[in-house]
Amino acid sequence: MAYPHKRERVWLRWCRLVARALGAAAFAMLASAPGFAQETTLSETGSTLLYPVFTTWVAQYTRTHPGVQINIGATGSEAGIQQVIAGKVNIGASDAYMSDAAIHQNPQIINVPLAIAAQTINYNVPGLNAMHLKLDGPTLAGIYSGTVRSWDAPQIAALNPGIALPHHAIVPIRRAEGSGDTFVFTQFLTFSTPSWESDHGYGTTIDWPGVPASMTAVGNAGMVKAIQSTDYSIGYVGVSYSDSIAAAKLGTAALKNGAGEFVLPTRETIMAGAASLGARTPPDERLTLVFAPASGSYPLVNYEYAVVSTKQPDPATAAAIRRFLLWAIVPSEDNEAWLTAAHFIPLPPHTWELSQAQIQSIK
Repeated sequence: MAYPHKRERVWLRWCRLVARALGAAAFAMLASAPGFAQETTLSETGSTLLYPVFTTWVAQYTRTHPGVQINIGATGSEAGIQQVIAGKVNIGASDAYMSDAAIHQNPQIINVPLAIAAQTINYNVPGLNAMHLKLDGPTLAGIYSGTVRSWDAPQIAALNPGIALPHHAIVPIRRAEGSGDTFVFTQFLTFSTPSWESDHGYGTTIDWPGVPASMTAVGNAGMVKAIQSTDYSIGYVGVSYSDSIAAAKLGTAALKNGAGEFVLPTRETIMAGAASLGARTPPDERLTLVFAPASGSYPLVNYEYAVVSTKQPDPATAAAIRRFLLWAIVPSEDNEAWLTAAHFIPLPPHTWELSQAQIQSIK
């Protein structure tokens, strides 16, 4: 596959060089590690955005590692985090990192980036879905707070001159459950709109304003279905559901980024957003990639996390988790293809090294 952009060529060239450097010997060492042949069952639940990728990973991994069974679920990021803390699952998939307070209360839990993803803003406005309406953070904050009520409101019209916008009430749709997609979306509203920051803030669950005609949906698949079935609606959807969005013929907004540009969620713009902030990633890897200031960057970008306890019940379980997570992030043509199919981006070098180090701490 050819990639015309220099940043992406460098990024992916690095990934392939590391894969070759690891070589077959490294994987042979993993395969011959004590307990490799032992029957082990792992459990995962959480992010619906990560679920399509986990489905592929688990199918491929268990095909070549017959001693391991991995049960997965799509319950929302908040549930994934909570169930790991409670010891009910081995891996919690999350689009959101844990707060300082939660980490202080649960110092044994780590947040390990596995890949880079994004959210899209999608709408169902009859006659306009083929267009990329321009939207910004303050306008979306107005829609979800109820101060921007119709599609031809002055705030939307000012961003889309020359487009015949309908005089029809907007139906804002949000996630019903605690969601990492909500975390990322409300971070964007918080970082771009002072009034949203002071009144609502961000989180996997927030106290949403009571907007007439607003709706809720469960999971990303539920969001796509709700937007498709509701004329004049708008919602936020994980990028791994891009194929479903296209099949539903929904509109996708061009969002105003931190540099003042309106950009669509493409591989290039998602990578630009991650590249501009990724180098700041600290050792514990809890970092937002939302609303990057760089030119050409898409503003709704995030790390996709495996939330895991470093203190496992036995060495065999710990080893099985380490092996699976290291395999999942290894730079390889196969993994690149699986991530690309879900519209994800592989980890850049700095983050990949930090994730490796965190995974090795699981005992």
